[in-house]
Amino acid sequence: MNGVLVVDKPGGPTSHDVVARARRALGISRIGHTGTLDPLATGVLPLVVGRATRLAQFLSGEEKEYDAGIRLGYATPTYDADQRLFADPLTGEHVLSQPPPPAPPGIDGGQIEAALGRFTGTYFQSPPPFSAKKIGGTPAYKLARRNQPVAIRPVEVTVSALRLEGYDNGLARVRVACSAGFYVRSLAHDLGELLGCGAHLETLRRTRAGDFTLAHAVALGDVERMGVEAAARMIPMSSLLPLLPPVVVNEEGARRAAHGNALAPRDLAECAAAGVAPRVRVLDAQGTLLGIAEQASGGLLHPVVVLV
Repeated sequence: MNGVLVVDKPGGPTSHDVVARARRALGISRIGHTGTLDPLATGVLPLVVGRATRLAQFLSGEEKEYDAGIRLGYATPTYDADQRLFADPLTGEHVLSQPPPPAPPGIDGGQIEAALGRFTGTYFQSPPPFSAKKIGGTPAYKLARRNQPVAIRPVEVTVSALRLEGYDNGLARVRVACSAGFYVRSLAHDLGELLGCGAHLETLRRTRAGDFTLAHAVALGDVERMGVEAAARMIPMSSLLPLLPPVVVNEEGARRAAHGNALAPRDLAECAAAGVAPRVRVLDAQGTLLGIAEQASGGLLHPVVVLV
């Protein structure tokens, strides 16, 4: 069991909960995720399984895409609809209980579109006070729960695409493609401040994380029902990180790569990509992914991750 299992996360459980449930279903402890989704959120949650856990550092920094429902009318301390949720006793999923506030008067789709234009490109975003960002070693949400001051340093983020899909009765449906570390909750809160009416994130569904989309995803309940058979839905190691150019090594190169030794041109069966890309995938003649290597001095490739 080595690869990525993309789970369609339901609303309610934390990302850590999903990992724990997948571990029980697959009977393997070596599972992690590549980027946290809040309990409220649903959608694409890639789980790295087995040796693929060593690739999490490369997968977690890739661009994400979301469909968000932003409720205009009032802001919340958590920047989302957490206070309006309750756990369904039958499914355990979190659903909205309180009715939404009335739509703020004088706000239309044109104004929302114009305001959203302020949040595209690269800029510094302030994370929510109720977040896992650490302040002096303490998660911000713990300080916020104690009503202690929370001053989180803004983080540079990039929004490559942001558009209004629709607006009706106070609910703006927004699609956003953004860098890792971007908080859609902060986008909702900041949009409400800019419009002068307050806002919070009501719904959030991640539709893409890097190369992984909903088309790859398996419902968490299906993973639990399938058990070890869910491994058949895993994306194999050889298909991961397709944007990194491949370098094929010969037999001696495969031996050196397995021991984490630097690779010289004589160790490569195909070396066209080695002289161009700063980071490459190292494959053997059968296409097995042996590791990830970076350019080093003297024309060498230095393995930074060994997968065998």
